[in-house]
Amino acid sequence: MNNETTRIALAGFGAWGQMHCRAIDAIEGAEIASIYCHSSRSDEAAREHAPNAARYRDYDEMLAAGGFDVVDVTAPNNVHAAFAVKALQAGANVFLEKPLGITLEQCDEVIAAAGKAGRLVALNHELRVSHQWRGVRDIVAAGDIGKVRYQHFSLYRHKFRQGSGGWRYDAAQVGSWVLEELVHFFDLVMWYAAENGKPARVTAYGNGSRGYLTDNFATVLEWEDGSSAVLSQCLSGFEHHTVLEIGGTAGGVRTWWSGALDRTMHPDFELKVQRGEGAVETVEIPRSGEVFELEENLRAAFAGFREGRSILSPQEARVAVEVCLAAEKSCREGRPVALG
Repeated sequence: MNNETTRIALAGFGAWGQMHCRAIDAIEGAEIASIYCHSSRSDEAAREHAPNAARYRDYDEMLAAGGFDVVDVTAPNNVHAAFAVKALQAGANVFLEKPLGITLEQCDEVIAAAGKAGRLVALNHELRVSHQWRGVRDIVAAGDIGKVRYQHFSLYRHKFRQGSGGWRYDAAQVGSWVLEELVHFFDLVMWYAAENGKPARVTAYGNGSRGYLTDNFATVLEWEDGSSAVLSQCLSGFEHHTVLEIGGTAGGVRTWWSGALDRTMHPDFELKVQRGEGAVETVEIPRSGEVFELEENLRAAFAGFREGRSILSPQEARVAVEVCLAAEKSCREGRPVALG
């Protein structure tokens, strides 16, 4: 990597991989050097959208060919960790889609490989760079609402897309639907309550279950200081709607996002805050949505790699996976689960 151009090897070219391609194309000083395509369909899409990139049907062959600085992994969840480890061993930094792994053992393999290779891994929890969702953290970090004591985060949406080959409906590949999307919101509520430390317990409930794939899922996180967070995910709804409400010792925050689809270019959204006993204020948000935030997070990650830092390390991202897995265990066993 030099200060002029970051060369990216894109591992996966399904629908989300193609979103990554468009986002990278919009980033000055970044170019796609090569693409791993797992099928003839994705190979044809790569030929159309990235005609100057070398295309490979074998991931190891792409790594062996070299010519890149960063490997951007957008393949199904079950290969995230293995692809990241191989990329690190090949001498690249890694931009990795969430989740870090579908087991804690996989997460630890990535962490160990990064340390051994002396390379960096940055996780794509893109909501952390959002004007809306990062804006909430800015309010909390500034002390504007005091100590966070209560959070309620809900997701109400249409069913998941199948994914190429139906991987998102295969527990062996997706891990679980908690790891597929709710992991973002676990990450956020723990970020918002960072000053409270790590949660101590998780209790979860679910229905509409097909093994590890649960349509409707509700979770309560508890901290030792008595703080709590309630998170819910409904996949039997319509459109895509999220709501976050936070109560602090000296104020509160309420924000919501609604769109016909999760990737809509024209969503509706709002962020309000009450500082102390003051009037409720509406915070201006220029734009919000994963279409925009993916580009911002990629840009920040590439800049971080050039500066020798990760925007979100695998050590920190591991915590969200740990809590997701504990929540799934609680749901299966019908009891609270302590977090280490």
